[in-house]
Amino acid sequence: MRLYFVRHGESENNELYRRTGSDEGRSHDPKLTDLGWKQAQDTAEFLAAHADPVDGKEEANYGITHVYSSLMERALSTASILGRRLGLKVIPWKDWHENGGIYLDDREANQKIGLPGLRPEEIREKFPDVLLDESIPVHGWWNRPYEEREERPVRARRVLYGLLERHGGTDDRVLVVSHGGFYVNFLAAVLGIEEITTAWFHLNNCGITRIDFIDGDRRVVYHNLLCHLR
Repeated sequence: MRLYFVRHGESENNELYRRTGSDEGRSHDPKLTDLGWKQAQDTAEFLAAHADPVDGKEEANYGITHVYSSLMERALSTASILGRRLGLKVIPWKDWHENGGIYLDDREANQKIGLPGLRPEEIREKFPDVLLDESIPVHGWWNRPYEEREERPVRARRVLYGLLERHGGTDDRVLVVSHGGFYVNFLAAVLGIEEITTAWFHLNNCGITRIDFIDGDRRVVYHNLLCHLR
């Protein structure tokens, strides 16, 4: 199996932090900015019209076989653009969400309050290319408290094992649209790091990381590829 981890395009929260250096006033489920849409479109065109630079020019394109996505709006928007260009439906996978989940940051009360997230009917209306099943609760896909720090490495290992159960031992080329914070936890799980506290693996918006799983080995072929963004 070959995995391509793609971070979503620039979100409203990313733009807020870039402009102000603060996340005060953040959205609990931000949309893509105009730049974020362009980044996603450039990424889609690159994956569909170019071979992986490591493989050389003998292949016509990246040969993606599956597209998975977090259920956060910025990820679903990015994945839908990629899926349409690649001719693939988007498969939602809740556990690839950003650290913390969907929450309101109540600074006056000094607490983070979990919120429902998008409802199935909203996802179907906004993202018709997403293959929803009956596992998404009608009141919203999140609907739980804020995800604490100690829960994140457990989730990262869970999605890693789930990925291997679905695609391990195959020639599938799997693309996952996920998030920059969770990327740190996921890559730590891939590398066998139980808990990561002082390191950070930076992944830009629509940066691409390739990880190959071959005969039990895990190979980080490249990290944060950006040559496709203009």
